[in-house]
Amino acid sequence: MNPIPELCTAEAASFWPWFSSPALAAWPGRERTLVVVPIAGLADWGLGHALDAEETVAMAVLREAVRRRPADGRLLVLPPLRFVFGSDPGCAFAVDPPVAHALIAEVAASVAASGFGRVLLFNASPWNEELAAAASRDLCLAHGLQIFRINLAAVELDFHPIRSRNRRCLQTLLTALTGREPGPPSAAPSAVVPPSGTKVETKEETEGAWSNESVTPLPLPFTPLAEARVEGADLLQKAGARLAALLGEIDRQP
Repeated sequence: MNPIPELCTAEAASFWPWFSSPALAAWPGRERTLVVVPIAGLADWGLGHALDAEETVAMAVLREAVRRRPADGRLLVLPPLRFVFGSDPGCAFAVDPPVAHALIAEVAASVAASGFGRVLLFNASPWNEELAAAASRDLCLAHGLQIFRINLAAVELDFHPIRSRNRRCLQTLLTALTGREPGPPSAAPSAVVPPSGTKVETKEETEGAWSNESVTPLPLPFTPLAEARVEGADLLQKAGARLAALLGEIDRQP
């Protein structure tokens, strides 16, 4: 019999779906336990890797960070929310902002109903940063949750096509994590299209805004697999250490 594939990259000691209902019902210290809700879209970021690049990086970094924490049972990780807002034609299975907001709210409501009060939105998608900020404010009011937010860019791994200064690092890390070198680049850059109903602004107003950006293929050459495995291990350790430090700051919040 073939082994059952894992739902996603995760650390067994903290992954919510791998616990039984009785174990979760008897979970100690719920008021201090942080529940992590990863947010990762599906998109072509011009790196020559698969559409699940955000999840591949975010969940690997999260697992590395969790391994660096004390095994005190004060953290639980949910499966990533994959069907979220996507403003770029290169995004797949994207939903409108109200739908993405409702999905986050439903998950947070389930967390609250299970007796947990501290939630971290760990977001890997540049297009969902503002949405996560808005959702966190709304969830505080609606459910009395203590909400924290960390974007993947905070650990110096940023998918943003214009703002990012580490796209090559992301490509190299993806090569190391997947064991595959980048494939052919996208046929053409993908221009970002604002959602329907968006106010049309002047060029001066949109300069540098998300609605005026495009995702272009990362120029060759890429880092070969053998080198990427070495560089990627270092990148993962550094990002994991940064995230672990941020999680430690959250732990110290009253």
